[in-house]
Amino acid sequence: MRAAPTDRRAMPGDFLLADRAPVPACFVYVLGCIGGTRRLTYVGWTNDVEKRLARHNAGRGARFTRGRRWILLHSERFDSRREAMSREWHLKRDRAFRRSLALALEMRRRKTRG
Repeated sequence: MRAAPTDRRAMPGDFLLADRAPVPACFVYVLGCIGGTRRLTYVGWTNDVEKRLARHNAGRGARFTRGRRWILLHSERFDSRREAMSREWHLKRDRAFRRSLALALEMRRRKTRG
């Protein structure tokens, strides 16, 4: 009877955790914009919030965000893309939360105007 080797070589198709690149953090974000009399919000997920906000404001983000000036209202950090996408799904359906963020944006805007 042969003894099982203690030092097994990696075979093609093996996935060793030590060989995997670290997964970058994922973020869910809520953007706000006041367009005329409407308070708009947009929910999305990304690996880099600042870069994504810049893309939205440059007109290279989602079609809905083009042509508007967006402000970051809220962001949350997650360790996996799956968690971030799940939270994004929930935030898109939580209108009360998004409305409260948009109202806070409007109040902040009124204070700065004087």
